[in-house]
Amino acid sequence: MKKSITYFENPGKENTEELIQLIKERLKGSNIKYVAIASASGESALKLSKELDDVTIINTTHHAGFREKNQLDISDDMRSKLEKEGIITFVGSHALSGVGRGVTNKYGGFTPIDIIADTLRMFSHGIKVSVEISIMLADAGLVPVDEEILAIGGRANGIDSAAIITPANMTNVFDLKIHEIIAMPRP
Repeated sequence: MKKSITYFENPGKENTEELIQLIKERLKGSNIKYVAIASASGESALKLSKELDDVTIINTTHHAGFREKNQLDISDDMRSKLEKEGIITFVGSHALSGVGRGVTNKYGGFTPIDIIADTLRMFSHGIKVSVEISIMLADAGLVPVDEEILAIGGRANGIDSAAIITPANMTNVFDLKIHEIIAMPRP
């Protein structure tokens, strides 16, 4: 099997449009039924939905309080727009930080989860996010753990990384498989 990976010179939203086209091309003729995207505001998920057919798109946004106490990053208006496009929006705690980050913030040090997250960031922040949302959505029962999905991530605004992943529940995190990297920024 021969596959190619697109490497973006820099991370960030300037890669969103090209990444969407790469995803669209990769999905042609595939058996992939689920596309997971991390889009805190929902903007990238909405753009993605305009280009893809015949897949279930699930948007993952930050948990309440990620940026501001008791506040979500996604607006009710955007959630409605996504719903009209058939996109599910999942709101949940990050699988690769969560409560561990709270402990680290208060007491210092690190957790084993921090090591996993930092190891994945050695590829790119977006690859770490792709793995993370795969775990989160599997735990929510929104994606299967026995078939490949396409997962998309980035950092801050826009998307710049995508991978084909077989998700796992967090209780079996080492069953997760990264099969292909479609694109990512060069570290």
